[in-house]
Amino acid sequence: MGDDRPFPKPFRRPGVAVARLLIRVYQLTLSSVFGRHCRHLPSCSSYTDEAIDRYGLWAGGWMGAARICRCHPFGTHGLDLVPEALPEGHRWYKPWTYGRWRSTYAPAMTETSETKASMICEAVETDGGEASTPASRTVP
Repeated sequence: MGDDRPFPKPFRRPGVAVARLLIRVYQLTLSSVFGRHCRHLPSCSSYTDEAIDRYGLWAGGWMGAARICRCHPFGTHGLDLVPEALPEGHRWYKPWTYGRWRSTYAPAMTETSETKASMICEAVETDGGEASTPASRTVP
């Protein structure tokens, strides 16, 4: 029915809770001072926060470190999501194997009829926008 463990989730993983709190403090304070110039979506701090929440402080922290290292003018850019599973061949004693250091985890976009249909803009009006004025709308 519910979680019957004696302590709530933040107290079971105190390192994760502290790391996520520090990331949140950074997002609310220093991020606005330095400017929001992340080359990726989601931002590096959001990526690191999600990776730590999903995989723990050790693996998620290394994933976040790799992401921050990729975020420079000659690095990667664009959509970069936290992977759904840990990389093949990762070992706790080889922390560099957790992060992707050279490319992104962007979802593969294969052009199917479904993706082509979802890219069609349906908001284009051929009548110059006259039908979208509030006076000309009809409610069934």
